[in-house]
Amino acid sequence: MGVIARVKEDIASIYHRDPAARNAFEIVLNYPGMHAIWFHRISHRLWVAEWRQFARLLSTFSRWLTGVEIHPGATIGDRFFIDHGMGVVIGETAEIGDDCTLYHSVTLGGTSWQAGKRHPTLRNNVVVGAGAKILGPITMHDGARVGSNSVIVKDVPKDTTVVGIPGRVVATPTTQTEEENERRNAMAKKYGFDAYAVSPDNPDPVANAIGQMLDHMHLMDSKVQEICQALQSVGGDVCTDKLPELEVEEFSDVEMAAAEKRQNAIDEFDPII
Repeated sequence: MGVIARVKEDIASIYHRDPAARNAFEIVLNYPGMHAIWFHRISHRLWVAEWRQFARLLSTFSRWLTGVEIHPGATIGDRFFIDHGMGVVIGETAEIGDDCTLYHSVTLGGTSWQAGKRHPTLRNNVVVGAGAKILGPITMHDGARVGSNSVIVKDVPKDTTVVGIPGRVVATPTTQTEEENERRNAMAKKYGFDAYAVSPDNPDPVANAIGQMLDHMHLMDSKVQEICQALQSVGGDVCTDKLPELEVEEFSDVEMAAAEKRQNAIDEFDPII
């Protein structure tokens, strides 16, 4: 692929992934992550050609200019996007596939001073959130996602989302189907609250717990409905009243009173502390 075609591809990939991008001229001038990738392509060629001192000098200049540090020995695929860029560090033996995205302050680092493969491998379509650290010669398989500020030290399977320190799996391809997501949203609406982050696109651990509660409520509703139908079939007059609708605002006073009670209890212990 020629230089012009590669530049056009880089610009198109940013259009695809950054809604703030308005035109090609703005992207060319104002995206330091893309500038860092361009510098890296040159420094990597110098590195492979054994012009390593010049390669390091160019990568150091790129770091000074863009805030992104990419070792010239790192291997990077097509349509790689570094959003914002500041603070990103990519080590010498790191390997990055096609269509990957890194946000600011991401580190692809090593855990050993020994020579050889010591940095991570990112397969295709990997997304790494801001501040995340991926350490050691591990592999992030196709479609893997890493939550912000996570620390990952083990391989991540295909199409899996990991968060936390150390990273733990919170979403897999089979974690939640579209049908399950629609059912959870319906249950949340029925009981009068916003289904906070129940979508698999936002794999928050709290949201996962809420999702399990909604599944439990759905099962209980189904069981109660079956019992009511059975009783009504034998002449019982039950389950004829409609459930009252619940609104989050109704609980605000109760929550305030509980919070005040907790604070008073803490204040009582202040002298002891």
